[in-house]
Amino acid sequence: MRSVRIVWSAWALAFASWMMPALSQAVPAFARQYNVNCVVCHDAFPRLNAFGETFAADNYRMPNWRQTMMELGDERLALPKSLPLAIRAQAFAQAREGEEIDPATGPTGNASSFDFQTPYLIKLISSAPLSEHITFYFYGIFAEKGRNGETLIEDAWFRHDDVFGSGVGAQLGQFQVSDLMFPRELRLTFQDFYAYRAAGITYDRGLILDRGIGPVDLALGAVNGNGIEQNFDINSPGIRRPDRMFDNDSRKSLFGRVGFDVGGVNLGIFGLTGEQRSATGFAGADIGNRDTDKRIVGLDLSGSLTSRTYWFVQGLWNEWQAFLDVAPQRDFDWFGGFVGVDHLHSDRWTFSLLYNYAEADDFRDTGTIFEGIAINALTLGASYYFMRNLKGVLEVNIDLLGKDRGGPPFVGHQTREHYLLVGFDAAY
Repeated sequence: MRSVRIVWSAWALAFASWMMPALSQAVPAFARQYNVNCVVCHDAFPRLNAFGETFAADNYRMPNWRQTMMELGDERLALPKSLPLAIRAQAFAQAREGEEIDPATGPTGNASSFDFQTPYLIKLISSAPLSEHITFYFYGIFAEKGRNGETLIEDAWFRHDDVFGSGVGAQLGQFQVSDLMFPRELRLTFQDFYAYRAAGITYDRGLILDRGIGPVDLALGAVNGNGIEQNFDINSPGIRRPDRMFDNDSRKSLFGRVGFDVGGVNLGIFGLTGEQRSATGFAGADIGNRDTDKRIVGLDLSGSLTSRTYWFVQGLWNEWQAFLDVAPQRDFDWFGGFVGVDHLHSDRWTFSLLYNYAEADDFRDTGTIFEGIAINALTLGASYYFMRNLKGVLEVNIDLLGKDRGGPPFVGHQTREHYLLVGFDAAY
């Protein structure tokens, strides 16, 4: 049972934190804070091992966290001896077939079959225990995907691990709903878990409550449902008021997941009900004024084939009711999912396979950009670890989906999405 494994992992993690006092300083914030090696928490960064999962479940702290705080003679003040910061950086070169198109006019002329994507991102990460039960975590991204001059805060949350002594954990802030299943930030491939992006269950603002009940893990949450980039004036009381609204309606998206083990397989059932704005304009490319209902049911499974080979499967069944303004009486159902295998061949080499699939037949012939939800792609990746925290990446994506007809409207699968990518991924 997972609860038994977590207890044993917690003891092992405490032992590791005691036994490894003099390891490298050139490792990220948690490793520096507790003076341990990256391998305590990572099989192959960023993938977590059992210790790392326990560390996260224990509110991102080790049992000796108090020893990492300044000795100020005040039990009601917890300040780390050094500011806990880490950097993650990526740089790639990519050969690809995809290009930019305009739904109305077709190819814009912005096309590069060979591209230097450097830096792909620079990420600043920080986290620290603030009290016996409360931790704060955040990261910000600089120049993500070539957007120099921009900074975006993605994860940023407070977490209390035992609300009112009930054993219930509460996380308030900005996070990915999909992290309840397979955290995107921990994947070994450059290629994403596309179904999460298409379903709109990545970053949002809200609250998660979770608790383990025997062999069952239960999580319930609510989010605004409009992502992390919108805010609105509050000017009905008068001008120049200081506050802002982060949501434009009172209804929230409600979601939950139940997880348990069945014969060595981790199984989770996910559900979400909420709203999203309708799609309007040419090819449905604009945000409409109507609030429309959305429903998601998800199933996730994971396990191991050997002690160094791990598999995972995700399926999402989506219902978007009255979503298109051009067809307000029509509901749209679509399915998306992925299958992956990670093989940790050695301390130096890892190999990954990821298959992304989505069918959007309900959107076929609607002449909207949502015909482009469809994907059928196989990704093969290899990483060579020069150091524990520095790897070279080689990845190929094979597009198995046929091209759609030209436009206008130019929607759907106008080109194939084969690519070959090489580069570096580092954390320090």
